[in-house]
Amino acid sequence: MSTKFSKTPLVLIISSLISSAAFAEDATGVDEVIVFGHGETRQVSEIGQEEIAQAAPGSSPLKILSKLPGVNFNSADSLGAYEWGGRISIRGFNQNQLGFTLDGVPLGDMSYRNYNGLHISRAISTENIGRVAVAQGTGSLGTASTSNLGGAIEFYTLDPSDEQSFRIDQTLGENSLRRTFARFDSGEFANGTKLYVSVTDQNTDKWKGEGEQRLKQFNSKLTHDFESAKLSIFANYSDRSDADYMDLSKSSAARLGYNWDYFASDWNLAKQVAVGVPVGNITSQDDAYYNGSGLRTDKLFGATLENDLSETTSLKTTVYHHDQEGTGTWWTPYLASPGGTPISLRTLEFDIDRSGILSSINFALGNHKINAGVWYEKNDFGHAMRFYSQDNGPSTAYERPSDPFFTRWDYKFTTETLQFHVQDTIQVSDRVSVNVGFKSPKTETKIRTLADTAAGNELNGSLTAKKSVLPSLGFSFQADDNNEYFANISQNIRAYRGVVKGGTSPFDTTQAGFDAVKNKINPEQSTSTEAGWRLHTSDLDVTAAVYHIDFKDRLLALQQGSAIAGNASVLANVGKVEANGVELSANWKFANSFSWSNSFSFNNAEYKDDFTSNGVTYKTNGKQVVDSPKTIINTELGYNNGSLSAHIGANYLAKRYYTFTNDQSVNGYTLVDIGAGYQWNTTGLAKQISLQAGVNNLFDKEYFAFGDNPNEAVDPNGDAYNLLAGAPRTAFVKVSATF
Repeated sequence: MSTKFSKTPLVLIISSLISSAAFAEDATGVDEVIVFGHGETRQVSEIGQEEIAQAAPGSSPLKILSKLPGVNFNSADSLGAYEWGGRISIRGFNQNQLGFTLDGVPLGDMSYRNYNGLHISRAISTENIGRVAVAQGTGSLGTASTSNLGGAIEFYTLDPSDEQSFRIDQTLGENSLRRTFARFDSGEFANGTKLYVSVTDQNTDKWKGEGEQRLKQFNSKLTHDFESAKLSIFANYSDRSDADYMDLSKSSAARLGYNWDYFASDWNLAKQVAVGVPVGNITSQDDAYYNGSGLRTDKLFGATLENDLSETTSLKTTVYHHDQEGTGTWWTPYLASPGGTPISLRTLEFDIDRSGILSSINFALGNHKINAGVWYEKNDFGHAMRFYSQDNGPSTAYERPSDPFFTRWDYKFTTETLQFHVQDTIQVSDRVSVNVGFKSPKTETKIRTLADTAAGNELNGSLTAKKSVLPSLGFSFQADDNNEYFANISQNIRAYRGVVKGGTSPFDTTQAGFDAVKNKINPEQSTSTEAGWRLHTSDLDVTAAVYHIDFKDRLLALQQGSAIAGNASVLANVGKVEANGVELSANWKFANSFSWSNSFSFNNAEYKDDFTSNGVTYKTNGKQVVDSPKTIINTELGYNNGSLSAHIGANYLAKRYYTFTNDQSVNGYTLVDIGAGYQWNTTGLAKQISLQAGVNNLFDKEYFAFGDNPNEAVDPNGDAYNLLAGAPRTAFVKVSATF
């Protein structure tokens, strides 16, 4: 077993560092800590590389976005990078209802059981991200997403540097955290060509229980500037192996403790519980299993050509390809191995082969700026549930197994997406601009059963989600040099999810169930209306926004029996959701090197209909949307003089429900993070040397996060396994050198 840092000494060391030093990065991209979308007709916020760099190395960019208004992020691990235990929502829309892109390339809905993309933590190392833009209400018409009922999150990578350099970072932290990041920039050569390559190697023990979470990444990007064009090419690779944390229920947490986890190293105890023998306070086979893990290997490639055709016309085209081999493992007590061992290894396998192209043209005509574009993607997705013998002892959690003894189902999904958009931005006067446009998406998903599927689990058919016109209308009014007003109204739909065991999917059922609903269900649709005010001065940025959202044709998977045992569900439209909210943000720079950023969000998101299942009516009308806290507050005080910097920030989430009837919830909580460091510019071999240190969850707060899909109808006894214990206080130290 690996040696772990002693928590108390490391925290004391870092506290002493914080009292005397701080850290600063060379901020390429957005120089401001947080930038509001001046001139935009929508509520838009950006976080730049300086803000990204001060987070703990390896932190998910989603965790950093919790500083922005309207954003709710919670996670089971300190870095927010454990995909099953990290979840983001914006204005009441959950992660599967948002849109995500990387340099314009679609990342799908970034669900754990991903079928049309990959998580940002696998798509790119955080150190290579230059800025992140969040549209809280609705993404732009050209956003390549079929899931953005709500907001859109766009990640942009750093370009290669103009000067040749080599950077290496070494991070050490509690729970045996070790992260090595190295990046080489070629500098400019061949009359305008620049290149960078980077490698990342990270390993950390789980903060409780047995197991490791491992990540290896390779990123590269090449750019070339022509006389009137720019070419960008990237190639990224990621290999992630995460040992899981055990899902908890309120009941199991009360009986077994906050730190309860998988059996992992105790195979005999796992077999004893698997046959239903009570042991101590373990009263259910679902209180704990032997183990579980998430395995993902991704290759992502893309190329973009931006071409100025004339002084008034430009063309941008991106092509991309994504290949994934993915597996989720679970040691199940519900199917014995062939030789009689009461446990088998069940996998959900996710293999993606998708390619696409995006092309858009911009041209100016008088006071009109017109943008039109098209996006096409074909995604071949292999999805299987298989079982592997454990008669010779437990398999490793870090490798995809082979030679299954039983395949419950093996499906091939083929999804084709075609989306067209056009928008006209009209400069009505020096102070008023209006944009009007629409998009027209069509997504067709076909499923066919492969030969090794067990009898009775065959599923074949197709579904199409389309809309000829989804309009968008907005305006911006520049009242004076400092004050600006904006408003926008937009419609969106969400395509049907082409996955099994993936939440609200029409394919997560039997053939009879699919045939019964395929001509009755409608894709989810939202209409988002927002208006706001922005103030911008040399030392103060303020934004205030109000919004109203009408969400109709909400889809709900009505589970038939136990989901963990593999039973099917039936999808149905169950009514509407209405959300009304207010968002306030302010960033103040004062006393030369100090900054203070604050955000406050109030969101009243309610279901507007009851629904009935199997003769039981669930009273959900007027109930708060699951995982949608009414109040979110974030505040952060920072200092940065170019060499010395420090920050302390607090994030508060109000109470969140995990049942549709609101009969169960988790308490609100506040997490405080602190960090500091120092940067030396030298004349020796190294151009720069820096030291960074930080502590997440400074006051060691106990809290609960939700997994990828926390939805339950009711949970009267607190028996639903929807909770994940949040990480305790965790510290890290990073040393970085640039040559």
